[in-house]
Amino acid sequence: MDQITLGDVTITRVREYFGPVDMTPETFFPESPKEAWDDHASWLDPHFVDSGTRIVNSAVQTWLLRSEGRTILVDTGVGNHKERPYAPVWSRLETDFLDNLARAGVAPEDVDIVINTHLHVDHVGWNTYLDGRDWVPTFPRATYLMPKADFDFWNPANGHEPVLGRGNQNVFEDSVAPVHRAGQALLWEGGHRIDANLRLEAAPGHTPGSSVLTLTSGTDRAVFVGDLLHSPVQILEPDANSCFCEDPAGARATRRKVLGRAADTNALVIPAHLGGHGAVEVARAGEKFSIKGWAPFTPYAEQN
Repeated sequence: MDQITLGDVTITRVREYFGPVDMTPETFFPESPKEAWDDHASWLDPHFVDSGTRIVNSAVQTWLLRSEGRTILVDTGVGNHKERPYAPVWSRLETDFLDNLARAGVAPEDVDIVINTHLHVDHVGWNTYLDGRDWVPTFPRATYLMPKADFDFWNPANGHEPVLGRGNQNVFEDSVAPVHRAGQALLWEGGHRIDANLRLEAAPGHTPGSSVLTLTSGTDRAVFVGDLLHSPVQILEPDANSCFCEDPAGARATRRKVLGRAADTNALVIPAHLGGHGAVEVARAGEKFSIKGWAPFTPYAEQN
């Protein structure tokens, strides 16, 4: 199953990539205790880490939403033909993402809204495609919702020095600025209501403009958390940041806040990069959290 319905909203998982990201848990999550990986190795392998190589596995995927008659994409992955000299895993990819989107029944011109939860390399790539020698918006009719704080932070003209170093090099120029020049970007601050079911909320820490998308429809709840979580280990160990968090203290506080609200409201937590079933229900477990259940999406390992 690649699709579920929550209230009046249909959610479809559209794959771009699943596999190793060339980092061990110690590198990717330097604050996570080793026992958190060892004690749960039986189910972390192979969806989240390869026990043989001890390399983290990750999914790059777009969440396709249909709500109130509109077609909405949450994050756009890495993209094809992008020059990423300091992020070689993502450099010059040739994936069949647009074919996967077509198999979900969506052509680029069908998309009404694109949401970038933040502006990292693996969340904005399909914002644009290479048309001859020019990067142009992939989704010609769409409004692209981008957090203004991230737009300002990642604009090279502003001279910020991110923890990612040069890992985001070229991203603003080829995947963000062309959309803005085309007049298709809406830069929002604080919060942004999309429709009666969907609202964007600021969730800073991972990046200054990181955001979450909350879904409330009937009795159903979900929260698309972007990179607040890269691994289910961060549910069990909510203070364990990834190595890419710009504001570590802010990221920890935001993660705890969002997970706590999800546990209290029985909201499905939908990160950007979880392999396996892709989404999860959580419960409070003292000062931490536990996994209550997985979403019914087909795990990637079972699709291959």
